[in-house]
Amino acid sequence: MSRHLLGVAIATTLAVMLTGCGSGGSGSDEALEIWIRQAPDSDSAKTAVKLADAFTKASGITTKVVALFDDFETKLQQQAAQKKLPDIVINDTAQLGNMHTQGWLREVDKASLSGGDQVAELAWKAAQGGDGKYYAAPFSAQAFALIVRKDWREKVGLDEPKTWDDLSKLAQAFTDEDPDGNGQKDTSGFVIPAGTKRGYASWYASSLIYANGGDFIKAAGGGKFTSTVNDPKTVEAVQYLQNHFCTSKTVNPGAVSNDTTVTHEVFEKGQGGIYLVGPYVLARFVKSIGTDKIEVIPVPQGPSGGPGTLGEGENVYLMAGSGNEAGQKRFAEFAVSPEGQRIGMNKDANGAIVRLPVNNQVDLAAERQDPRWKVFQDAYADAVYAPPVPNWAPIRQDSADAINAVWADCSADVKAKMDALNTTLTQELQSQKAS
Repeated sequence: MSRHLLGVAIATTLAVMLTGCGSGGSGSDEALEIWIRQAPDSDSAKTAVKLADAFTKASGITTKVVALFDDFETKLQQQAAQKKLPDIVINDTAQLGNMHTQGWLREVDKASLSGGDQVAELAWKAAQGGDGKYYAAPFSAQAFALIVRKDWREKVGLDEPKTWDDLSKLAQAFTDEDPDGNGQKDTSGFVIPAGTKRGYASWYASSLIYANGGDFIKAAGGGKFTSTVNDPKTVEAVQYLQNHFCTSKTVNPGAVSNDTTVTHEVFEKGQGGIYLVGPYVLARFVKSIGTDKIEVIPVPQGPSGGPGTLGEGENVYLMAGSGNEAGQKRFAEFAVSPEGQRIGMNKDANGAIVRLPVNNQVDLAAERQDPRWKVFQDAYADAVYAPPVPNWAPIRQDSADAINAVWADCSADVKAKMDALNTTLTQELQSQKAS
C-alpha cells in the first residue's frame, strides 16, 4: 500500500524534509518514513535529517524524514485512521502507553536488538510497557536542572541555592532588586510553563515533587499501581510553588497560560532569571543570552525528601503495519549505536535530538566541551521516569489541570485539590485496569 502523509487538504500544512529518495511506503523497496516531534526547518529537524542520511549511507535504505511539532499526536491519529502510520516515530517516552494502548506499536526484542546491551538500564525502563514488554528502543535521555542568570545572581550578591529556602530568596531578589539594572521593577524570579496544554503544569511541578520525595503514582506490585498524589510530600511541593505564584509573586506574569515555547522566549527576553528545564535549551540560551550570563545548578533537595528530578527523553518507536520491519529494526539499531548517538548529540551546537546519550560507550565529555552538561548528567542518576501504567497521558493531563488550578486561583486549598486529584487518578487507574 502506498504511504502518504495525509489527505491533500492536510498535506499542504505539513512541513516535510526529505532525505534519500523514493515516495515513501510500507514496502521494503520504498523509503522508510520517519516522523519526529520537532519544529519544521528547526536545527533539531536538520539533525534528524543528518541522522537519517548517515543511516542511509550505512544501510542502503532510503528514508523520508517528517518534522512536525504542533498537534503531533493528533496527526498520528489521522494517519492511524487511514491505516497509513509512518514506519518510525521518534517521540516522548511518556507517550509510550498512549501509543501502545491504541495498537500502534510493535514489540521490540531487547535481547536481539544489536547494541541493546550497551544501552543504560534506566533508559530501557522508559521503553517498557505496563506488561513488562518493550515497545521502543531508547534514543535520548534527560534529567532536569536550574538554568539561572548568573549575572543577576552575582548582582544581588547571593550564592548558588542549596535549599528551597535559598531558592526562594534568590527568586525574591530577582523580583525586587532590579537585577538587570534598568531601573524598573520588570523582572521575576521564576519563569514557569504552567499551562495545561500537553500537561505542562504537571511536567514542570514533577521535578520539585520528586526532589521532595513525593510522587503521583506508586507501583503496588503485580503490574498494579496506586495514586499517591495527596501524599504530604507532594502537597508540600505544590504548596511551595503556589506560594511563589500567590504570596511572594515571584513567577513571571501570564505563566499559568504558557507552554514551553513561550517560556523559552520569556527567559531569553530577561523577564525572569530561574528556569527549571531540561538540557535541550542550553545551547540555545548560550547563543541568545551569552555563555557568561547563565549557569546550570542542580535542583535543591526539598525539605522532606529527594534528591530526584523528572527523567524522560525520546524513544524510537517501531510502528505497526509497516511492510519493512527489517528496515525498522536496522534504523533502531543505528539510532542506539555510538555513531547514531553522536550524530543526534550534535556536540555543543543547537539542535541536539539526543540530550544525554543512552549508549554507555559514548563519553559525554568527549562530545561536548560545555561542562554545564555534566550537571544534567549527574542529575540523571536520580531521575524518576513516569511509571509504566498502560497510559500515562491522561494522568499527566488530570494532574496538570489540578495543579494549574491552584496556581491560577490563590484562594484554592492545595490539600483539598490534591485529595480530589487523588480520587480522579484512582478512577483513571481503575479504568485502565491498573489499580
